[in-house]
Amino acid sequence: MARIYVVDNGGQWTHREWRILRDLEVETNIVPNITLFKDLQEEGVQGLVLSGGAPRIGLDSSLGNCAEYLEKAHFPILGICAGHQFMARHFGGMVKPSKLPEFGQVELTICVEDEPLFKEVLKRSIVWESHNDEVTVLPRNFIKLAESDNCTIQAMRHNHKLFYGLQFHPEVEHTQFGEKIFKNFIQLCEE
Repeated sequence: MARIYVVDNGGQWTHREWRILRDLEVETNIVPNITLFKDLQEEGVQGLVLSGGAPRIGLDSSLGNCAEYLEKAHFPILGICAGHQFMARHFGGMVKPSKLPEFGQVELTICVEDEPLFKEVLKRSIVWESHNDEVTVLPRNFIKLAESDNCTIQAMRHNHKLFYGLQFHPEVEHTQFGEKIFKNFIQLCEE
């Protein structure tokens, strides 16, 4: 059984991320973003979810110890919304206010075939959005995985590490393949 912790960045749906992992029979906890990386290692964590959050990452670059996790982790990390934006900025990408903020249902288009995180997810599907800011420039060593009409970088992946970022919210029931995305992430953590 995988052990995947959810890092609480103050997001409105952090508990949903934890609950979906728990319902998929993962050993999981919600931990504050000031938790030291060595404490996560001692717990035997095999993956992290960096939750969304209230901070506007385009304007404020601090999310507790999330930078330490991204520098030291040897296991998969999934950044959601603010976690995605923080990951992009940390690795040299750019985050700015959205020209057209997205709230509610949006059509997602996957741009890369045979991507493990999107295994068995349709090329076009409905996802749930809640953001004022977005990643406007990919960080170096990342590739774009998905887009929508109003957000060019809906999903990204590091070329050398299993670090993923999602602008949309897979934990929300309105995201058609949200549970499948979590299952795929769990599988990546178990490999």
